[in-house]
Amino acid sequence: MNTLAKITLTETKIALRTPGFVIGGLVLPTAITAVLGVIPGIRAESGTTSGLRFLDAWVPSMIVLTMAMMGLQAIPGIIASYREQGILRRFATTPVHPAQLLVAQLIINVTVTIGGVGLLLVTAGAVFDVPSPRHPAGFLLTFVLGTTAIFGLGLIAAAVAKTSRAAGGIAMIAYVPIMFLGGVWLPRPLLPEAIRDIGAYVPPGVKAMEDAWTGTGAQPLQLAVLAAFAVASCVVAAKLFRWE
Repeated sequence: MNTLAKITLTETKIALRTPGFVIGGLVLPTAITAVLGVIPGIRAESGTTSGLRFLDAWVPSMIVLTMAMMGLQAIPGIIASYREQGILRRFATTPVHPAQLLVAQLIINVTVTIGGVGLLLVTAGAVFDVPSPRHPAGFLLTFVLGTTAIFGLGLIAAAVAKTSRAAGGIAMIAYVPIMFLGGVWLPRPLLPEAIRDIGAYVPPGVKAMEDAWTGTGAQPLQLAVLAAFAVASCVVAAKLFRWE
């Protein structure tokens, strides 16, 4: 077993001892969808959702919730706490590069994100007959770009924060608007048109996900802007990141 695999296994064991974010990322979006799904009005078609049920329109927003929880709450807090506790500094004195610890954390949290989204899609489809994306390739591309952008923003917060509390506060600057524009707190069809338009061009690309569901297909400009966010956030995080 190579060094990265060993570190990833160790970090996974640590995460499972304090599984708050792991359980939240895996279960919370599905649980919220299940609670909403038992409400008859949520399962009814509505003119404000272009013939879709409110429940169908809310599933992409629950994907946003999964991404935001893991990318903007879990990863910044964990990395900043390691800096705060001197763990990264101690790694720097060993043959193991601290970057391997960072990669291990990214592997764990991205895996939880994928697992949470997968559980959500399977449960929503099997229990509530929520249709799958009509453009799977477009959905997958948007998911990859959106996840990269969100985790890049989270790493920026981790890069400049000296404590886990500070990292959480900095990440909230992105977390709050992303949750609002992504329709987590209020369904996007009920948001003002101007707000929906802004949300179409910011991470994690909820409008492109919606378009993948309906079959209209994401607009190239939306994907290009999302890709620019993904690249820019990762580059900025790499430039700002310090192990101590």
